[in-house]
Amino acid sequence: MFKEYDVIVVGAGHAGCEAAAAAANMGSSVLLVTMNMQTIAQMSCNPAMGGIAKGQIVREIDALGGYSGIVSDKSMVQFRMLNRSKGPAMWSPRSQNDRMLFAAEWRNLLEQTPNVDFWQEMVGGLIVKDGRVGGIVTGMGLEIKAKAVVLTNGTFLNGLIHIGEKNFGGGRAGEKAAHGITEQLVQLGFEAGRMKTGTPPRIDGRSLDYSKMERQDGDEDITTGFSFKNIEKPKKQLSCWMTYTNQTVHDILRTGFDKSPMFSGRIKGLGPRYCPSVEDKIDRFSDKDRHQLFVEPEGWNTVEIYVNGFSTSLPEDVQHKALRQIAGFEHMKMFRPGYAIEYDYFPPTQLNHTLETKLVKNLYFAGQINGTTGYEEAACQGLMAGINAHQAAKELEPVVLSRSEAYIGVLIDDLITKGTEEPYRMFTSRAEYRILLRQDNADLRLTEIGHKIGLADDERYANVQQKKESLKEIRDFFTQNSIDPTELNPILEQAGTSAVTQRAKLDKLITRPQLGIADLRQAKPELDKFLAKYPKDIVESAEIEMKYESYIAKELELVLKMNKLEDVRLDENFNYSELGSLSMEARIKLNKIKPTSLGQASRISGVSPADVAVLMVRLGR
Repeated sequence: MFKEYDVIVVGAGHAGCEAAAAAANMGSSVLLVTMNMQTIAQMSCNPAMGGIAKGQIVREIDALGGYSGIVSDKSMVQFRMLNRSKGPAMWSPRSQNDRMLFAAEWRNLLEQTPNVDFWQEMVGGLIVKDGRVGGIVTGMGLEIKAKAVVLTNGTFLNGLIHIGEKNFGGGRAGEKAAHGITEQLVQLGFEAGRMKTGTPPRIDGRSLDYSKMERQDGDEDITTGFSFKNIEKPKKQLSCWMTYTNQTVHDILRTGFDKSPMFSGRIKGLGPRYCPSVEDKIDRFSDKDRHQLFVEPEGWNTVEIYVNGFSTSLPEDVQHKALRQIAGFEHMKMFRPGYAIEYDYFPPTQLNHTLETKLVKNLYFAGQINGTTGYEEAACQGLMAGINAHQAAKELEPVVLSRSEAYIGVLIDDLITKGTEEPYRMFTSRAEYRILLRQDNADLRLTEIGHKIGLADDERYANVQQKKESLKEIRDFFTQNSIDPTELNPILEQAGTSAVTQRAKLDKLITRPQLGIADLRQAKPELDKFLAKYPKDIVESAEIEMKYESYIAKELELVLKMNKLEDVRLDENFNYSELGSLSMEARIKLNKIKPTSLGQASRISGVSPADVAVLMVRLGR
């Protein structure tokens, strides 16, 4: 009934979809197995993509040739570039999306990918022989063979949903949990754990009074979006709204604490630190008399509302009573209550940088199974797992992104080197090279890599080459042209920066913090005429590169220094217990993680600079 596939992907969430698309577009035959064909790429929680650091990840996925950016742009109902008031290293794109349209666009793209087949059924186990995966076993007992398998099970592995004192098996509201895989993996020697996440109630938007809330609109001019393919953006946008909890709301929520599965100990797994439930917020931050809530539409043609900031597992009657005390929610009607969900995960220190497991050859983990939270974190892992599953199936070299190449590289290195005991979320602060890893240059950093491995198409590659040429032309114009003081000084005075007494080169002027390209265009008509032929995002990138040139150079210098450590390879089979000069903690951690380089060893929690020095002496350095 089934042929032998190159790659089988288990689960069709954000990680699974990217994995299947990547492997198939690179030339592998792919089977995407899901428990429900109607929930492919479902946005299980908030109807949004991107955000701080997450937006950079979506742009990186797109630059490599993945689909998340395209789908996000095609389904967006609102777009904002966050952190515009800060430096460009912090700028992060974020969109509100139409939940149903997002899933429909993803399914459409997958169905148009010739190498992807689909199968609807639960997967109950894996075929493993001689330490290598050989396929899957379905709930009905069907054996389907493959050269590589990618597990992207999300919250479904032994999923348990909690609402107040009630709990029942499920991977998501209205969907059953998956059983069998965890138990088999533990028998094979894998370490498993439990994590928890949650989601807020869904509300009938017709029952809300928006006049009592603060309106939040998207950017007037959507110049970028997520995809470098320049997908057509919506002509209009939907508004989001902001309101707040209050002391009365908190008091009502506290009445349910004795029935809370979180406080009673029924939930064993750790929840996300940076997206806590509302009951967790009022317990941990009891000095705060209010907490922000974002009232987000679920799409163009629905009245359903997502209450961002009100994730909860309290009894539904307590949720209902508390919500009605929020400004604008006095006559609120609920579609469904919020709930918490516990699920199995596998500490990611059991993986290599390729996301292949150390214990079973050609078996890859991606997404929440690795302890992450968020669509974007899952999608980028799925992309890299799909790429490397294809490479393994075709006996090609693996693809690994470094910390200086991409936020994706930072995320994967963090996971496999440091591990995580709580749902991992990406932030700009996790990256050492933020000025290099900007959202505007993701294509310059990664599209050539994507094209080389056969994922990013020729059109994308040609666009990047053209962008490089355009940036060079703009830079050359700035280094070769100057401006007269009589034209310039009125602009300098207006910008609040010191005047000049002689002609000044444009490339020197642009480094002044008070000046932007828009100011110089105003002062020099020839510059305005020259830049008019370039797209706005190209001009913006050129400005960033020129303005922050010295900072970029310093980071590149730091990368070169750190790469010296990355280039020092370590024997993955070495027994660190033999090195008595190492601290006991370092010996334990190094033996567990088995770093591949001195650079990776230096980032392991518990390995001190003194321990790194011992390793360098051992290596004769």
